[in-house]
Amino acid sequence: MQIEIGCGDTLGATLSNDGVNFALASQHAEAVDLCLFTQGDEVRLRLPGRSGAIWHGFVPGLGAGARYGYRVHGPWAPESGHRFNPAKLLIDPYARALDQPVIWQAAMAQGKSKPEPHNSASEMAKSVVCETQLPEWNRPAHRWRDSIIYEAHPKGLSRLHPDIPESLRGTWAGLASDPILAHLGRLGVTAIELLPTCAFLDDKFLVEKDLRNYWGYQPVGFFAPEPRYGGPDPRAEFRDMVRRFHNVGIEVILDVVFNHTGEGDARGPMLSLRGIDNASYYRLGDRGAYINETGTGNTLNLSNPLALRLVMDCLRHWVLEMGVDGFRFDLAATLARGASGAVEANAPFLSAIAQDPVLRGVKLIAEPWDIGPGGYFLGGFPHPFTEWNDRFRDDTRRFWRGDNGMAGDLARRVAGSAEVFDHDGRCAYASVNFVSAHDGFTLQDLVSFNEKHNEANGEGNRDGHNANFSQALPDRASQDARKRALLATLILSQGVPMLLAGDEFGNSQGGNNNAYAQDNPIGWLDWPNADEALIEYTARLIALRNAYPVLRQRRFLHALTRAQDGMRDLIWRLCSGGEPTPHDWGNPDLRCIGVEIRGAAEGSSGEAGDHAAYLIFNSGGACEAQLPAGALERVLDSADPNGAILPTRDTSTCLAAQSLQVFIQSPRQEPT
Repeated sequence: MQIEIGCGDTLGATLSNDGVNFALASQHAEAVDLCLFTQGDEVRLRLPGRSGAIWHGFVPGLGAGARYGYRVHGPWAPESGHRFNPAKLLIDPYARALDQPVIWQAAMAQGKSKPEPHNSASEMAKSVVCETQLPEWNRPAHRWRDSIIYEAHPKGLSRLHPDIPESLRGTWAGLASDPILAHLGRLGVTAIELLPTCAFLDDKFLVEKDLRNYWGYQPVGFFAPEPRYGGPDPRAEFRDMVRRFHNVGIEVILDVVFNHTGEGDARGPMLSLRGIDNASYYRLGDRGAYINETGTGNTLNLSNPLALRLVMDCLRHWVLEMGVDGFRFDLAATLARGASGAVEANAPFLSAIAQDPVLRGVKLIAEPWDIGPGGYFLGGFPHPFTEWNDRFRDDTRRFWRGDNGMAGDLARRVAGSAEVFDHDGRCAYASVNFVSAHDGFTLQDLVSFNEKHNEANGEGNRDGHNANFSQALPDRASQDARKRALLATLILSQGVPMLLAGDEFGNSQGGNNNAYAQDNPIGWLDWPNADEALIEYTARLIALRNAYPVLRQRRFLHALTRAQDGMRDLIWRLCSGGEPTPHDWGNPDLRCIGVEIRGAAEGSSGEAGDHAAYLIFNSGGACEAQLPAGALERVLDSADPNGAILPTRDTSTCLAAQSLQVFIQSPRQEPT
């Protein structure tokens, strides 16, 4: 088999009519071997070309489906950041597909004081040459203010659904099967946000306990769909899944992990980037030690051009070739670290996104923290990013649990957390609101357990969050009341609501708030026991949000006077009908608070519709609250989820314990 010099313009394996061009980026390598696998045999071809940091070669006659990897030669000098070891077969970081899942094996070890000599080829997944495709995509393109995000696991969503054929459950095809599409359509979801979909590692820590990396937050193949969710052609199956969602008006958002890789710390395996150019791709400290701002052992160095190019090329790949509509960036504060290591709003990655003609137009969601210095960066990401708002989660949970002094905090969250996000021209939808997510208690467990129960993870229940702000309520009625109140607060607050899959029907993980290793019924959605009444209630909430633009505004509300009618856009009221004083806001026993909402004074007239809304939040016992003057319609009472819309001219309303009511006031009618 022959190899020619090729070119380094495009990284990865690029298929043409005459063969395949291979290009790999390594600043510090001394030589690179391309390894081709046919019928179990390995053929090694030294890449003959080098253009700067890019090593390249062209193999005539090679076609799609060819299996390959790399062996990279260079110094073993960990104290200088170099860990080259040609005994280890390496995954092409630009591989569009892998031929099998990546599961830790002893032969993948890198070595300690010297390179580990065992050949890892027989255990290592092989990269697969794929045809580049740039299909047309029929994207729904929902506005942020109209978005309802549904966070789901690509396997767990369908694995136990009784109406999906067994052969499709847990696959890309099952994910976008008719029963799932019908359910999401019934709810009114506009986007599905999938936990990691790219190829990931089942690491040693879990394999030795006979567990699996269910969530997928150990990436090893950034461009490749995870093989275990697909059949013979995972790329085609993934694209078909995206098209099916698009056809029913649902966007696809991927949870992507570019803050670290599955190679871990100095004791971890050698799978890809570590053996290609450890010193370029990872952030290193004194004597080559891995900087660990992610809690996973390593941190990608996005201030390095090679690493930054990898991430940017990968994001464009998922948008252009695979059809996705946006990304949620795991531990995004890490991505915002510049060359100094500080989190910066103008870090290289954020600046690259802002000027990229493809990526600046898709949905971008930051998880705005990591565990490094200055890593809590909530509110610090620039437009066009939105951000997960953990303050919404915690303050909403604490208010409805009845914690003292939480009314003011709830008020800030309901109004869009303006004190966090209203700067530099950002909009009210900068806040992605949630009360539960994959990481933490489900909604059902939030009202069922006082403490986490992660014993199945094999870590002595030491893993997972301890500050859950949960409460084990004594009976089904009180649990249902709390869940309905939490869901209503989530969906009717300013910002973008994100619903955890299964919360709409009472899915439980048995108190496990860190089910990352539970590829079993703990982590799968319990469709057979779904609460149909809660599903219907959730759909009603989303329909209510959609019906009244005043509940999903673009502008922030600051209690300013509107030019069109002299009314303020935001008025908070006590049960007495009066406005709370600073003393009232500081009252630890304040449990019931109402808010009158109109279109933002700073927006154009009519931008948020002509209706006003009055929402009353009561986390205490049953009480009576005064209503604003005028003709109102009670469109929701969480204590009566099936209740009809009721016109009223009453001056007050009775609220049940742990309940929320919503009233809509029509525009003023001129006398005829």
